[in-house]
Amino acid sequence: MNSINPKKTIEKHFEIHNIKPTTVRILVWQTVSQQTETFTLNDAQALMPYMDRSSIFRALKLFAENKLLHEIDDGTGQKKYCVCRCSDNKHSKHIHFYCYKCEKTYCLEDFFVPNIILPSNFIIQDAEFIIFTALQSTQIWITAFLFA
Repeated sequence: MNSINPKKTIEKHFEIHNIKPTTVRILVWQTVSQQTETFTLNDAQALMPYMDRSSIFRALKLFAENKLLHEIDDGTGQKKYCVCRCSDNKHSKHIHFYCYKCEKTYCLEDFFVPNIILPSNFIIQDAEFIIFTALQSTQIWITAFLFA
């Protein structure tokens, strides 16, 4: 009987992204990689109450640096993370959507940050593209936006 070893799969994924597998990193990745929405350090800590907050933070930071997670600054004062689901392991700069009503941030991975031409003496080091709104039904808006 052939069964997939989840730990070996994670270790291979880490190897592709130049991350040394440790017990803490594997446990954090097993937890956060299951998230389908953006999450904060507090959210991750609530999912892993048995683990030290600083260990979780260091793992999340490493995952973001090595393109396993997106870091999102949506202006709320709390950094958000989202599992990178970009194709071909290419980390794309895409648009994010923040709803004031439900206070959630969504990745719109099929919509990219536009190229902006700056004067020659400026270099873009980073860019965030956040759409802010307070619609009555976020889900209806996202569905209309994605399938328009």
